[in-house]
Formats: sequence, structure tokens, C-alpha cells
Amino acid sequence: MISVYKLKPKFQQLLHPLLVWLHQKKVTANEITIVAIVFSLGIGVLFWEASKVPLFFLALPVGLLIRMILNALDGMMAREFGQTSRLGEILNELGDVVSDVFIFFPLLKYHPESLYLVVGFIVLSVLNEFAGVMGKVLGGERRYEGPMGKSDRALLVGIYGLLAYFGVHVAAYSQVIFGIVIALLLLSTFIRLKKGLYAARSTEE
Repeated sequence: MISVYKLKPKFQQLLHPLLVWLHQKKVTANEITIVAIVFSLGIGVLFWEASKVPLFFLALPVGLLIRMILNALDGMMAREFGQTSRLGEILNELGDVVSDVFIFFPLLKYHPESLYLVVGFIVLSVLNEFAGVMGKVLGGERRYEGPMGKSDRALLVGIYGLLAYFGVHVAAYSQVIFGIVIALLLLSTFIRLKKGLYAARSTEE
């Protein structure tokens, strides 16, 4: 299944020198996670205010790229330098969901014509991450499969921010766009749950 997530190994290789530098500076995985959460809340605030200051729309493509870097670094730091912990897992999973909701919430302001679809997009984004976590709960591993995972949603909203900054209005097509995204989220969630259940059965056998 096509997903930006498949680029993660190459992305991590590029970030490795930065990872080593941060470790030398005594930065921990949990500190990176907390910075990513606070940073994401800032992106949401700027997105909300972009109707007054169009330059703030660039907070989406630029900010989401930085957030993606931070999200990659905290996981790499935890695995490579033995910093995995239950608190880290909670911060990572809960932080991602809260951050996504905060960043996506302003879409309700900019697309009242697609209000219910935007709500569906936000709710299904949360459920999609929940389905991924369920793979681990069932005794397997965290699931990331599907065509509309966290990285894909970040790319989509980042492109939206660029279009909005350059004055390209998508309101006339928003219902179609959100409809397609919702369909992909449903498919992604189904795939994750199916893979999680299959892995759990295999473990039991």
C-alpha cells in the first residue's frame, strides 16, 4: 500500500548525525517528544490565525516537516540509546493524537461547507492511530500500514497550507477531497486492525 511512511528508513538515515549530536548534548527522547507536542500546538494556533495573517499558512508545510523530524528523532533516540519507557510510549501516542486534533481543528473554521466531513476526518484520524496501537495491545507490534497514516495526513495538510498561502481556494472541491480522505482512513484503519488480529493469532499459535 502506497504511503509516505515507507520513506521512513531513508529519512532516519538523513537524521542520524543530528541524533548523535543531540545525544551528546544530553537531550532525551521524552524531551524531544514534549517539544514536538508544544510545537504542534503552536502550529495549530498559527493555522487558526492565518485568516488574518496569510503568511501563517506556511506554518503547516514548514511546521509539519519539523514536527515529522522531531517525531522521528524521539523514536530513534529511545531505541538507539536505550531510553524506551512506558512514560515515553504514553507521551508519544497520546501526544500525537492531541497534536493532530489541535492542528486539524482550524479546518472547521475554513471549511464550514464540509463541516461534518471535517469532523469525520478528525475523528477517523484518531481512530486510525488507535487501531495502530491496538496491534501492540493484542500482543504484536505497533501497526503503521495503510494509505492515510500520520505522515500521509501531514503531507496532505502541508500541501493544503501551501495552496492556501498562494491563494488557491479548494472550498469548491472540499467535499470530494475530504470524502476521498475519509475513505482512505477507513481503509487504513481496517488494514491495521486486520494485521493486528492476524499477528495476535499467529502469536497464540
